[in-house]
Amino acid sequence: MSKPSLELKGASFTLSVLHINSSDLQAVMTELDHKLAQAPQFFLGAPLVVNLSAIQHDSLNLSALKDLLISRQLVIVGITGATTVLSKQAKDLGLAIVKAGKQSNTPPPAPRQTKIVKQNIRSGQQVYAKNGDLIIFGAVGNGAEVIADGSIHIYGALRGKAMAGAAGDTSAVIIAHSLEAELVSIAGQYWLAENLQQHSSDKSGCIRLNGESLMVESLPL
Repeated sequence: MSKPSLELKGASFTLSVLHINSSDLQAVMTELDHKLAQAPQFFLGAPLVVNLSAIQHDSLNLSALKDLLISRQLVIVGITGATTVLSKQAKDLGLAIVKAGKQSNTPPPAPRQTKIVKQNIRSGQQVYAKNGDLIIFGAVGNGAEVIADGSIHIYGALRGKAMAGAAGDTSAVIIAHSLEAELVSIAGQYWLAENLQQHSSDKSGCIRLNGESLMVESLPL
């Protein structure tokens, strides 16, 4: 029996959520451009869900907002938290209505599995540990990306990008024997190379969240 030409299967993906807190699109554009200038490669082409829960009126020009985001090379997957009127506008614009999961005040559960990679991660490569930690016995080169829903441990040099707590785990950490990263991120809070250099003079270290800010702790010798 031949394989069907299409299959519909359930799957989950890591998406960034862009919270729009003002209907003033000029102000939104100014702040967005500032963020994009800080880390363009981190945001460009990234699939986004636009959260409109802070907009409690219907005066937001959703069509103009969509055009604004697309002009910045951002990919809008859908919207969430919108009023009934804005939700209808979103459907007319071809945007999906995404229902947010129930919020919880308890910390996310501990990672259930660990992904181990015993090789260097080269430029252009991406490694993702879904629902778990990522351990790399090797270096992460410039232009490479390593992502984990849990923590990231690198037994080598980190020169590319490392994004831990990708699903929102604020207890995740990034540990590397040599911190030379282009970008590090934990649960959406990120530092670029210059931020990392300002906060750490040590070659190795552990990056974690302290409240809503990142910090670096020295590793014991």
